[in-house]
Amino acid sequence: MNDLENWLSDSAILSRKSASELVFEELRNLILSGRFAAGSKLPSEAKLAAKYGVSRPIVREALRSLQILGLTETRTGSGTYVLAAAGDGDIRYGDYSARDLMEARAFVEVSAAGWAALRRTDDELSRLLQLCDRMEQEEDTGAWVRLDSDFHGLIAEASKNAVFRDIVDDVREAMAQQSGLLTAFGPRREESNEEHRAIVEAIRKGAEAEAEAAMEIHLKKVEAAVSRIIGAEPR
Repeated sequence: MNDLENWLSDSAILSRKSASELVFEELRNLILSGRFAAGSKLPSEAKLAAKYGVSRPIVREALRSLQILGLTETRTGSGTYVLAAAGDGDIRYGDYSARDLMEARAFVEVSAAGWAALRRTDDELSRLLQLCDRMEQEEDTGAWVRLDSDFHGLIAEASKNAVFRDIVDDVREAMAQQSGLLTAFGPRREESNEEHRAIVEAIRKGAEAEAEAAMEIHLKKVEAAVSRIIGAEPR
């Protein structure tokens, strides 16, 4: 029996709560430690599901997150393969790294929220409130991610600052990929809904400083969640 077969035969019991995260974290650590070498093929979804005692969709979610991290690639009809584990450990969303995104968002979206509190129209406020309602009711992760993207885009639009609007529009796809990764794990979607409400309530009141503070809190929590997933310390 080889090393991979030994590992598969060692049963693992996981909590049903955050099962995708637990599977993801172990597979990530096995890759980064070299237990799963670059170029090797991961066990099938069925074998991983049997090892961890979870469903295949949970395993699929974990494998998708590994791919977003750039640790694996899935080849249609062949399976999931480990890529070189060396690197800075950062996540990439197309042309942008997670670090790029978080550093830029703090400078753009906090100010945009403050200006939106001062400049938003009644129609924009109504649309922001509707987006909050829809996100709180939405159960499909993909649909929620699209609404989240619309939410941040609308705040930039409501700031009436074309630079903020264009920057947010340019990175919306990267933001959506990041949001999709975070919502796969834990209570992040529910927490985001609460944070979004706080932002919109400040915008509704025309409270510039409160809107900026609410957006800053939201982005700090996003950064902490990303850092936890990639195994890094937030600033």
